[in-house]
Amino acid sequence: MKSLKGQIALVAGGTRGAGRGIAMELGAEGATVYITGRTTQNEPSEYGRPETIEETAELVNDLGGVGIAVQVDHLVPKQVQSLVERIENEHGRLDILVNDIWGSEYFIEDTPVWKHSLEKGLRMLDLAINTHIITSHYALPLLIKNKGGLVVEMTDGTEEYNNNNYRVSLFYDLAKSSVICMAKALAHELSPYECTAISVTPGWMRSEIMLEEFGVTEENWMDATKLEPHFVISETPRFTGRAVTSIAKDLNKNRLNGQSLSSGKLAKMYNFFDVDGSQPDCWRYLVDVQDTGKPANAEGYR
Repeated sequence: MKSLKGQIALVAGGTRGAGRGIAMELGAEGATVYITGRTTQNEPSEYGRPETIEETAELVNDLGGVGIAVQVDHLVPKQVQSLVERIENEHGRLDILVNDIWGSEYFIEDTPVWKHSLEKGLRMLDLAINTHIITSHYALPLLIKNKGGLVVEMTDGTEEYNNNNYRVSLFYDLAKSSVICMAKALAHELSPYECTAISVTPGWMRSEIMLEEFGVTEENWMDATKLEPHFVISETPRFTGRAVTSIAKDLNKNRLNGQSLSSGKLAKMYNFFDVDGSQPDCWRYLVDVQDTGKPANAEGYR
């Protein structure tokens, strides 16, 4: 294992949620982190959320890294190309690419395809899939200039779980499974350059939006279990961040090339913990407890 001091990372989609948690943990390990998104202090996105890329950059700085906020719409190729050119001009290298662009929480509909809003469904696929492809197209030529580069495709669900379960709707299912397939394809294409691509899923994450939905904060999040008992297995975005940084620091990470891994499985592999000292294993919990209809009980799962 090594620190990430001197490493250059791009967290595409680092405004909030997992992206913010990953950027923070990369910063805590000393990396220089470019944080991209559409929401800035002066210009909100269609989300209308208060979190900004500048806030994420400050959090990275506070933890000892170097945070650089750059407004980018990853559906606009010229903006992504300009971003990568800037990284190359300023540092000459890219060591870590995290494709965490999503931006579709408010487009999710738990309904069959013929009832689902076609506009929202297609927008979801654009945001979840095309953004990742565009970003990889421009960023990977820089990443492969040096051996040991890492690409992390962020999704929801492991390959095993998603293959065996219907995920909310056709659009959501397709979006999240496609990212896993993307990581496997990139693993094949990056292999000759001794670089690694994997897909990573958080568990039930206490993102800003999720906490807001339950009317709680990180300080009193357990109150949400009164409404949804299985929320007891939830984790912070920084838990996923620690998963990504553990892989990035691993000198033998290429053994994971093409795999689909969860934050909980990676926590056991690398022996890291969430900010509260726990080690939640959400996807094992879902299979063993929630999906079988058992009462909520996280004992043995965190």
